[in-house]
Amino acid sequence: MTNSDKPIYVPSKTIRPRKQFGQHWLRSDDVLNKILRAGKLQPSDRVLEIGPGTGNLTRLILPFVESLTAVEIDRDLCEKLRKTMHQKNFQLIEGSILDIPLPSETNKVIANIPYNITGEILKRLLGTLSEPVQQFEQIVLLVQKEIGDRLAAKAGHKAYNALSVKIQYLADCQFICDVPATAFYPPPKVNSAVVRIIPRPPVTPASDPKYLDRLLTLGFATKRKMLRNNLISEIDRDRLVLILESMGINAQVRAEDLDVAQWVALSEAVINYKQNV
Repeated sequence: MTNSDKPIYVPSKTIRPRKQFGQHWLRSDDVLNKILRAGKLQPSDRVLEIGPGTGNLTRLILPFVESLTAVEIDRDLCEKLRKTMHQKNFQLIEGSILDIPLPSETNKVIANIPYNITGEILKRLLGTLSEPVQQFEQIVLLVQKEIGDRLAAKAGHKAYNALSVKIQYLADCQFICDVPATAFYPPPKVNSAVVRIIPRPPVTPASDPKYLDRLLTLGFATKRKMLRNNLISEIDRDRLVLILESMGINAQVRAEDLDVAQWVALSEAVINYKQNV
């Protein structure tokens, strides 16, 4: 075992990671410090941590911030944290991040989140295309490698999909580092990644974000099909070809070839056509 992967916390016989909560406790000093650096913490920051677990990351963050609010669903871990975390700038909320109101005073998020509810957590923190959440300056997440690749992928990359477009419509995303399964106890069956997400207003706002969302769902429904075939239920194939050509886009384009701005422009063009038919 290398020094960077040594366990900071050794589970007791009474508190073990629980599958029902998707618990895999990060034990690598190297990765923990990379997450800390990615947070670019300031003394005035008020951090939200989702799933603090045994508190390894929590202890690193606390000396650098004004406050840290941790949300933990596991009752036994909450009891453990209450007994061991006595810092005045630490607050613990017992419950699910999906069920409680987001702590309004927090301005950054740093978390090793459960992979089985990643989509719901992203929606909770960033909102939707039509109802964005503008609370956080920065979000640093440890996620499944596949999701990390999608969040940061650019148009044309094999990992680029509807999630990529939706998140990048709402935020700038940066891939920080890969994280091997051996960095956790117990090791998950997949590798992981750290990503930094910086929410911002849309660079190119859509006039009808809900319709853009619908087009994305249809467009990426079958990635190997050309866009003109995936959107046939929304617009005549020949008409779509004309729209694409007017935008300087090849008629044989697939969904993953369009960047966020092009998706917004396509949505506007289809809306305009429907209104004038």
